[in-house]
Amino acid sequence: QVQLVESGGGLVQAGGSLRLSCAASGFTFTSHGMGWFRQAPGKEREFVGRVIWSGSGSYYADSVKGRFMISRDNNNDTVYLRMNSLKPEDTAVYYCAAANNFYGTSRDHDYIYWGQGTQVTVSS
Repeated sequence: QVQLVESGGGLVQAGGSLRLSCAASGFTFTSHGMGWFRQAPGKEREFVGRVIWSGSGSYYADSVKGRFMISRDNNNDTVYLRMNSLKPEDTAVYYCAAANNFYGTSRDHDYIYWGQGTQVTVSS
């Protein structure tokens, strides 16, 4: 069955870094753009960034541009989210998701498979 399993979340101080991983299985990984989203308590889920099927292009929300980087390893069906210069407002549950197309979008309704999420907490 389809699975997306995130890992790598945790507690980090402001200014620190984390790398999240998302291991995919049960579908053809290279047929899907992959996205990262996050949801903070009391807030709606928001787009963080996406990477196209080949890994040759990635796009980010303005709030994380220049600090976060998404990459993917198509040999191992894994997508990564490298987060640098973390801020307390980055605190959220982070989700990876597979899009219904090769490129991904910033809209969560364009994603058909979702992971269970991993908590990231940034202390000030």
